[in-house]
Amino acid sequence: MAHTARQLYSFYDYVELDEQTDVKHEFLDGQAWAMAGGTPEHAAISAKIASLLGSALGSRPRRVFSSDLQVRVQATGLATYPDVTIVCEKLALDPEDHKGHTITNPRVLVEVLSPSTEDYDRGEKLGHYKQIQSLAEVVLVAHDRREIEVVRREGDGSWSRHIAGDGEVTRLVSLDCDLPVSEVYRNPLDAVGPT
Repeated sequence: MAHTARQLYSFYDYVELDEQTDVKHEFLDGQAWAMAGGTPEHAAISAKIASLLGSALGSRPRRVFSSDLQVRVQATGLATYPDVTIVCEKLALDPEDHKGHTITNPRVLVEVLSPSTEDYDRGEKLGHYKQIQSLAEVVLVAHDRREIEVVRREGDGSWSRHIAGDGEVTRLVSLDCDLPVSEVYRNPLDAVGPT
């Protein structure tokens, strides 16, 4: 069986590749791989969370970003596009990104899980995220049930898990705001009949 060698990229080359294509790529250890597109439900939940957080944070010095913002974990080298990113201070740009599009200081990251990414998002990717010094919370939004899990950095540096289900409220301590689980999953089109 023949094996095809994968091209290894420098971070500089990866930034060039990522800018020249319409496909988002994740990067780690010299390898770049295309990120899968999301389902309509995934896109709707991501947009709803960004909207709810934007409204809840109001004029406080916090900024909510869509999945178009790239985040890099400097400790491990992972570069990726979380579904939603919240930053609470001036953007810290990755010094290795000559285009100036990658940040390194998120306060909260949101990942809407999917069947193909859930294990990675809950495991290896979460392990990378925990290496970001500014990161206080990671929000994992279930795809197969109405459930939101917050993985929170505690004062002693340990990480705790907090799960809220349908009808409950997810508390984001680092942002001093709440996400009502039912509202995150609410689909206003459910009330609309077929056309």
